[in-house]
Amino acid sequence: MAGLGNPGPTYARTRHNVGARAVLLLADRWGLSLREKDGLLWGAAEKDDGATAFLTLPQTYMNASGEVLAPFLRYRNVSPSNLVVVVDDLDLPPGRVRVRPGGSSGGHHGLDSIIAHLGTDSFPRVRLGVGKPPSGTDGAAWVLSEFQLSDKEAVEQSIARAADAVTALLENGVEEAMRLFNGPPPERRNE
Repeated sequence: MAGLGNPGPTYARTRHNVGARAVLLLADRWGLSLREKDGLLWGAAEKDDGATAFLTLPQTYMNASGEVLAPFLRYRNVSPSNLVVVVDDLDLPPGRVRVRPGGSSGGHHGLDSIIAHLGTDSFPRVRLGVGKPPSGTDGAAWVLSEFQLSDKEAVEQSIARAADAVTALLENGVEEAMRLFNGPPPERRNE
């Protein structure tokens, strides 16, 4: 799987980095230390069925994600259909998660890069909502900015839900992950 974002601390908490943050959460849950090689942070985990799951974070800027991801997949002999990309989505409100089996980039330049370098759009993705920019705000400036305070709790929950969605996708397939995660987030109970 690949968590998309921009490298470095300047971008760590921006809207564009929610995909990378979800994969970092998975690495933490799985007790993986990620190492850097050839423009990727990556680690590997053995799944219960004996298969290996690779967690990757391209260390290029978002729009060049495919430049380092495609060679890694070829070297590791991983089919694009087994790649799960975790990425931000302007068309979903903050807090929403949506699993898709493949399809177009939806105008997301990180996905454009991956599709161009893999030669296919047939790979699942987990999209995290970051909301549309306000009228008159440039989309690039919006995704490179941090969340508003009012959205931060929903976003943190969606990052955890995205990590859960990736796990469900790996364990039970894309259809089951879609069934479980494509609806609205569960209501929080006041306890």
